[in-house]
Amino acid sequence: MCPQDAEVDRALAGWRQGDQGAVDDLFRLVYHELRVLARRHLRRRAGNTLGPTVLVHEVYLRFAQRSSPDLLDRNHFMALAASAMRMVMVDHWRHKQARKRDP
Repeated sequence: MCPQDAEVDRALAGWRQGDQGAVDDLFRLVYHELRVLARRHLRRRAGNTLGPTVLVHEVYLRFAQRSSPDLLDRNHFMALAASAMRMVMVDHWRHKQARKRDP
């Protein structure tokens, strides 16, 4: 276990205990990994107008607005973040489609 893993574990524990600052710490610690994950998701969807930074920031906003989830570890957090990224992308696509239909 590297020192950063211990920091991630502490941030996850803090978030579970209701510390909203822990969410900020968690995202700061895994920001690079989230951007890599976002690029991977965006690469799979042709014609997507979102960028990786926007996608990660949207996921952050969704996480920061909710109560602490029961996250087991870093992998569980990353899986939940990947799911949130897919939801953000779907919401973005739906919004674009709705604008096309509106006169």
